[in-house]
Amino acid sequence: MARIAYQGEPGANSHMVCKQSYPDAEAVPCASFEDVFAAVTNGQADLGMIPIDNSIAGRVADIHHFLPDSGLHIVAEHFLRIQFMLMAVPGASLDTIRTVHSHVHALGQCRKVIRELGLTPLISGDTAGAAREVAEANDPTQAAIAPPLAADIYGLRILREDVEDEDHNTTRFVVLSKDFVLAPQGNGPVVTTFVFNVRNLPAALYKALGGFATNGINMTKLESYMVGGHFAATQFLAEVDGHPDDPGLKRALEELAFFTTDIKVLGVYPADPFRG
Repeated sequence: MARIAYQGEPGANSHMVCKQSYPDAEAVPCASFEDVFAAVTNGQADLGMIPIDNSIAGRVADIHHFLPDSGLHIVAEHFLRIQFMLMAVPGASLDTIRTVHSHVHALGQCRKVIRELGLTPLISGDTAGAAREVAEANDPTQAAIAPPLAADIYGLRILREDVEDEDHNTTRFVVLSKDFVLAPQGNGPVVTTFVFNVRNLPAALYKALGGFATNGINMTKLESYMVGGHFAATQFLAEVDGHPDDPGLKRALEELAFFTTDIKVLGVYPADPFRG
């Protein structure tokens, strides 16, 4: 049986997307993103599931720190509509609860229900961990905000469903593998993710990206990072629609190479239908 590693405790959103996207694989919980990378690198897991973007919170995991030198590659992407439930131990009710436990991002995405019920928010390491802590405390004054899977795992009762403030709350996950699996060309939409460095010179980025505009390539992500704590060089993580063997993208990458250093393709993988 294949194994897929994720960050968080059983019942977390990362666990949910593993079950949905790879139902026949064994989902392996890890304490940190670094542990997910290590599990895939050393063979303890075949794949790793990492959240990188959220439609409300923005960037989730700084994969640019880990991916370029990890030897791992992006082989797939999956989008998960985030649903948070307000849950507590059996016997608790909306009248008995006084505190609510969850990850800081989840608390920030569920402010309306917290304010409406007059609850005191308490930060936990992650959403599923908050559910476990509430179950272990067995205190009807404590509640957790967590995915529905956590209620099943830890025997909690859902007091209110879908308590997130925004109904478009969606997280994008990428799947990591030691194998560089190149999506086939001409078999549906493809995403190409890569990193590159530019020197800190006037118009360097403008010149580097000009080829994407002139070749009609849609760039869906561009994020900048300092390299090694130095202000004189900048690394960029970019994503574009298309396959590197498509004529337009091939020309754009050739032009990019003329103005930059250290271009590294991190993945060429099928676009999730959610993008459509």
